[in-house]
Amino acid sequence: MASVNAPLSLHPDRLLPPDPEVRPIARRLYAAVRDLPIVSPHGHVDARMLVADQPFADPAHLLLQPDHYVTRLLHAAGVPLADLGVGSGPLPEDRARAAWRLLCANWQVLRGTPVRFWFDTELADIFGVTERPGAANADALYDQISAALRDPACRPKALLQRFGIEFLATTDDPADDLAAHAALAADPAVTTRVAPTFRPDRYLEPASPGWAGAVDRLGEVADVDVGDYDGYLTALAARRRYFVAHGAVSADHGHADAIAAPLDAAVAAGIYARARKGEATEAEATAFRRAMMLEMARMSCEDGLVMTLHPGIHRNHHPPTHARYGPDTGHDIPVAVEYTRALQPLLERFGTHPRLHLVLFTVDADVLSREIAPLAGFYPSVYAGAPWWFLDNPTAIREFHGAVTEIAGLSRLSGFIDDTRAFCSIPARHDMSRRLDAGFLARLVAEHRLDEDEATDSLIDLVSTQPRKVFKI
Repeated sequence: MASVNAPLSLHPDRLLPPDPEVRPIARRLYAAVRDLPIVSPHGHVDARMLVADQPFADPAHLLLQPDHYVTRLLHAAGVPLADLGVGSGPLPEDRARAAWRLLCANWQVLRGTPVRFWFDTELADIFGVTERPGAANADALYDQISAALRDPACRPKALLQRFGIEFLATTDDPADDLAAHAALAADPAVTTRVAPTFRPDRYLEPASPGWAGAVDRLGEVADVDVGDYDGYLTALAARRRYFVAHGAVSADHGHADAIAAPLDAAVAAGIYARARKGEATEAEATAFRRAMMLEMARMSCEDGLVMTLHPGIHRNHHPPTHARYGPDTGHDIPVAVEYTRALQPLLERFGTHPRLHLVLFTVDADVLSREIAPLAGFYPSVYAGAPWWFLDNPTAIREFHGAVTEIAGLSRLSGFIDDTRAFCSIPARHDMSRRLDAGFLARLVAEHRLDEDEATDSLIDLVSTQPRKVFKI
């Protein structure tokens, strides 16, 4: 049994290969990228938080409540989400402290997960924590982190600079006025480029609750009559241009499947008219959404927004939790997904278009070598998105290289994507990726498949050059 108040220490060789012939190579490769700026082309940090630049309320509100990677594991261990403050804003001090105690008392639940790696890194590197959390020291750690959060050096803008984040993409509703992004762009104290991302899912799904009202709002902000299908398309295109004007580089899509299937314009217009009146069938709504994926690809060829696709998630798997706490609270579950036939109509039309960049993500690891890698290995528009969400762990990232790189090559990868709402975990997540990529490339050097200078160049590309190229930064 671990001792109370055991030391929390970060081994300098963590995640590097244990092979004594490979590890020294990995150390040298990692050293070449360890301190490079972070490029984060897809994530969920709230730009308004950065603009406000207010001190973080407390350790629970910063490190626990918004991180569904953590809360879902604790919930699985029997900790009620309500006790963790999920779905709430800052908690009263007594409840925030109680939530933090629950995290520390259940620290063993995180063993063997990437969450533990990220959390250890955050606690040690940002807040100077030197003891492993547990029930006995929960209050002391809470007080230590709370004191650090009162320091101006731990305010959002200061951390943004301290973390070395050069580019940070947020995820935004097409009807957002992007005032926070404009304020950050105009702030001379903010050297990070904070870019919005166009996320139109709710406007492409006629079967989703509130779709008609959302489309009406879209028309209002675009100053376009959305009474008919042509107006609807015009409004979407106008809002995409608005996002581009405010620095956006990508449009993000996360539907149930990857299917892009054409519809005759007259048929699409008819479904749109019926959907406006709440009369479209579920099959019609699905057909409409699949046709809209072709329209989104067409618009990307026109306005240059990178198209990122991450289907295959059963959203809100536990309806009672969704009803009480809302979406993104830890119960979205992966399902099997198919890409080859699903995307053929889109790639037939646009796969060789010089302006289209299509980044394919998955949480269905089986399709990486069978579908995504071969697609990225032929179509100049297609890139293999980094392992994310349930696959953003050491084992899956290592397997990703084996499944994708030998088929498509390093030049067809997106670079690392942190995809997080947990602001303070961003540097830890990128550091994990850099260490794992260094290990992969070091093995290629040890096997005499690459020279070390090539491996160094390739690692720098993965960390810095490739995400800028893929996302047109």
